[in-house]
Amino acid sequence: MAKLALNKSSLARESAQLAEFKRFLPSLELKRLQIMAERAKAKETVAKLDRDYEQRFADLASSLPMLANEQVPLEGLVSLKETVRGEQNLSGTILPVLEDVELDTKSYSLLARPHWVDPYVKGMQELLRLNMEKEVAHERIERLIEAEAVISRRVNLFEKVLIPRAEKNIRKIRMALADSERDAVVRAKISKRKTAGRSAEERMAEL
Repeated sequence: MAKLALNKSSLARESAQLAEFKRFLPSLELKRLQIMAERAKAKETVAKLDRDYEQRFADLASSLPMLANEQVPLEGLVSLKETVRGEQNLSGTILPVLEDVELDTKSYSLLARPHWVDPYVKGMQELLRLNMEKEVAHERIERLIEAEAVISRRVNLFEKVLIPRAEKNIRKIRMALADSERDAVVRAKISKRKTAGRSAEERMAEL
C-alpha cells in the first residue's frame, strides 16, 4: 500500500473517496434488502411446492392402490420431454424462471389397460410439473443466498474497512496540516523577531 501523503491534494482525494463510499453504501443496502425479501418469498414458494407435491403424491397413492399391481405396465407412460427456462434480473442477480414444461405421454389403448390408468397419467403429469417447479424454486433460493452473501461482504467492506479507513486518513491529514500550519506560524514569528532584532542592532550601530 502506498504511503499516505499528508497534503491538501491527498485530503481532497480522501474526502472525495469518502463521499463516494457513503453515496454507494445505501444502494448496496437497498440491494441487499431486495435480495432478502425475494429470498423470503422464494422460501415460502418452495415450502408450498414441497407440500403440494407431497400431498398430490399421497392423494395419487391413496386413490390408486392398484398401482401396486405389477401386471399393468406403467413405466414410461409419462416422461419429461423439455423444460423452457427464462431469466429474471433482480438487482443484478440472475434468477431462473420456469416458463414451460413439455411432457411426453405415450399413447395407450383404453381397452387394453384398466380405467385407472387415465387418472394415473394425469397425476404423474402434475407431479412432473410440480417437481420441475420445485427444482427451479430451489435453484432460485441457492442463487439468492449466494447473492446475499456477496452483497453482505461488500456492505461490510464499506462499513468496516473503506469508510473507517478514509475517515482515519482524513483525520490524520488534517492533524498533519494543522501541525504544519502551527509550525509555519511559529517559524514566521521567530523569523520576525530575528528580523526585528537585527534591525535594532543595525540602528544601534549607526548611533
